[in-house]
Amino acid sequence: MQIIDLNFGNHSETIASFLVETSDGPVLVETGPHSTLPALEAGLSEAGVGLSDVQHVLLTHIHLDHGGAAWVLANEGARVYVHPAGLPHLADPSKLMASATRIYKDDMDRLWGQMHPIAANQLVTVEDRQTVRIGNREFIAHHTPGHAIHHIAWQLEADVFTGDVGGIRINKGPVVPPCPPPDIHIGHWMESIKRLESLNPERLFLTHFGEVKTVSRHLSELKSILMDWALWMKPWAEQDADPSEVTPEFQKYVAGQLRKEGVKGENIERYENANPAWMSVAGLIRYWKKYGNE
Repeated sequence: MQIIDLNFGNHSETIASFLVETSDGPVLVETGPHSTLPALEAGLSEAGVGLSDVQHVLLTHIHLDHGGAAWVLANEGARVYVHPAGLPHLADPSKLMASATRIYKDDMDRLWGQMHPIAANQLVTVEDRQTVRIGNREFIAHHTPGHAIHHIAWQLEADVFTGDVGGIRINKGPVVPPCPPPDIHIGHWMESIKRLESLNPERLFLTHFGEVKTVSRHLSELKSILMDWALWMKPWAEQDADPSEVTPEFQKYVAGQLRKEGVKGENIERYENANPAWMSVAGLIRYWKKYGNE
């Protein structure tokens, strides 16, 4: 298994794609965004693989930083495996792209590039705990909501590709939870973390970014920081605060947490690139307004 660094935003160790060799050819877990396609092609080329050699793509979810380039692989003949709730947005990404454009405006092309429809016969829905056999390898899909309702953690033997439900850890720094709207649900996320723990994996592979061997500690820290961020945000939601007012305060709070753990310089930028503070503000405030009385 090889980790391909997609060099998102000209920062290394921010978004990864994973290349798995099988007896039926290479499998790609995550494609990254269309904007990093040159880095993906370069990484594949270093492994002796061309785009058209990849006939199977497994996505953890359809957010643009994870599956935005899947259509390119599909154009080369690949089948794309996805959660049932994510399939409609790959078959017709117009709503997904319109929503992203409202958020990112003129930065859309620079950050994410394009996204085009994938033909229905190249999209494969995967149910919870379903095994996908590709050559001599078996990938088990674990539906793991909390970050997104259409999220899958992919298990390959003793390894798990966690997408975003396993958090973000940059350059061996602390783990943080990406909490963008609209699907954040703290209870569901905690249950998903318990699912990961129950698998007793030897290694986690984070899209943001790379290999984690200290699995138990990582997941324990993720649960703690997820609750910390959620509870920090709760009073702001109860005050009906405008996210634009909250964001600078949350950025200071998160930066302080990162610095306390020894994160500094470019690594602060990497964390912000992978997990913009304003996205978590919007997601967590929405969560408390929607589910605060549960």
